[in-house]
Amino acid sequence: MILAFKNAYHGDTFGAMSVSGRGIWTEPFSEKLFDVIFIDTPNAENIEAIKSQIKEVATKVACFIYEPLVQGASGMLMHEAEYLDQLMSCCRAYHILMIQDEIFVGFGRTGKLFAANHLTEVPDIMCFSKGLTGGTLPLGVTTCTDRIYQAFYADDLNKTLFHGHSFTASPLACTAALASLDLLLQTSIQQQIANIVHQHQHFVVSIQDHPKVKVIRQCGTILALEWNTNEETSYFSDIHEKLYPYFLEKGILLRPLGNIIYLVPPYCISTDDLNYIYDTIRQALIELF
Repeated sequence: MILAFKNAYHGDTFGAMSVSGRGIWTEPFSEKLFDVIFIDTPNAENIEAIKSQIKEVATKVACFIYEPLVQGASGMLMHEAEYLDQLMSCCRAYHILMIQDEIFVGFGRTGKLFAANHLTEVPDIMCFSKGLTGGTLPLGVTTCTDRIYQAFYADDLNKTLFHGHSFTASPLACTAALASLDLLLQTSIQQQIANIVHQHQHFVVSIQDHPKVKVIRQCGTILALEWNTNEETSYFSDIHEKLYPYFLEKGILLRPLGNIIYLVPPYCISTDDLNYIYDTIRQALIELF
């Protein structure tokens, strides 16, 4: 069996859908998906209960796959590194392999180079994409510990991990990734990331008590605002039909997740442009609904 978080999203192939939260997107394929044990994201109130749940099923569990700190597609839901660390430590104690999906949160999005830099525990496998090439070309990378590498390293070809794709290790995509990493590691870019985090923090304080703001949360350069409606928060909220064109008409490309609007600004964004986005959100809270 595999452990995964409720509301997870790991992709659209059958294995990835199996370990993602079940819902309207996966329903047409439900008969093809394998069984998964879904657990809550950890916090101060539930961490001990989750540990007990893992203890009960540990002998049946092969691995735990998770989005660290931020569950993007489910609405930028966030959990704290402290409790994820405790959960990872529990998995380690029961010899459960850990697969850390950094595809969305990696490369500076959480304010540090990777979500892993917020943690003391270390996963066995890590997955990367998106920011790897800065979005210029498609590329994904999976890394693993030496222990896992050695399991496939042998003269016996039957032990080889043969799975690959047509454009695996594309020289052009790899070159783009190296260039993107060079840019990311520049002092000026790291300072820009810190500036975005700082600006987000000030904006959160200035708007968190607004009556139309149900919840506002932030992790590094990621900021999400749940618009207060008469209904429960939902990806299918009709409010997005007004939010999207409202911002687009003002030159801002935002993709609401139902009644949730979120910012994941490019690191090259200027202070003036980011302030313009904040001001437009404030204006929208006044003018809409």
